[in-house]
Amino acid sequence: MKGAKIVKTLDVKPFFFPGGPVGCLLVHGFSGSPPEMRPMGEFLAAKGLTVLGVRLAGHGTSPEDMARTTWRDWVASAEEGLQELRGRCERVFAAGLSMGGLIVLHLAAHHPLDGVIAMATPAYIADWRFRLLPLIQYFVPWVRPKTESDLTDPQAQERIFSYDVLPTRCLVSLGELIRLVRRELPRVGVPVLLMQGRRDRHIPRESAQILFEALGTKDKEIVWWPNSGHCITVDSEREAVWARAYEFIAKHS
Repeated sequence: MKGAKIVKTLDVKPFFFPGGPVGCLLVHGFSGSPPEMRPMGEFLAAKGLTVLGVRLAGHGTSPEDMARTTWRDWVASAEEGLQELRGRCERVFAAGLSMGGLIVLHLAAHHPLDGVIAMATPAYIADWRFRLLPLIQYFVPWVRPKTESDLTDPQAQERIFSYDVLPTRCLVSLGELIRLVRRELPRVGVPVLLMQGRRDRHIPRESAQILFEALGTKDKEIVWWPNSGHCITVDSEREAVWARAYEFIAKHS
């Protein structure tokens, strides 16, 4: 597809930091890549955790590669990482950003986990045009997002590697994943920490509360970050976000 390009040039490879018997799987968001999770991974590794950051199928390469994938491929990438961690660690947690949050909640509904951290995770997509995509995906194969950055740290964008052109069929698949996870939430029985930035303009403000109420576990909590946009793992309050995630993991280890 002509015109497709990648916004930033960063190390988009998966990362692995060996550590102790407690592991944490890190999952990036839709059209994103491991760099948005790597600083958090380095922080958790410095605390003694074994950390694996996956790169989801079709991500971190080209929009054309992504166009050949669906939510099933993205979940399979995370499941492969989870299997590797389970072979190394006695306890395993999973943390995901945005769509990555959906994926780790899905994992919790189907696989043994000790806890889940879902950050900036959508409960639905508010844009009414999103509902038209299943009908127009065959005629409009590519979408160019026009959402302005909501990041409060001027340098945060330099920590993100993402596509500026998205396959319409993948957006449709994202919608399928959202609806699937919403149905699965009552099956999630492990501790869950939900975190969301109050300046997030990419997902509905009430997303965290919707997810919270549907979760089957009674051990659940929402933490709001007043000065963070959507990508809370790299924005102004990132270090506090990482620390809160570690506190959750340590508490349930």
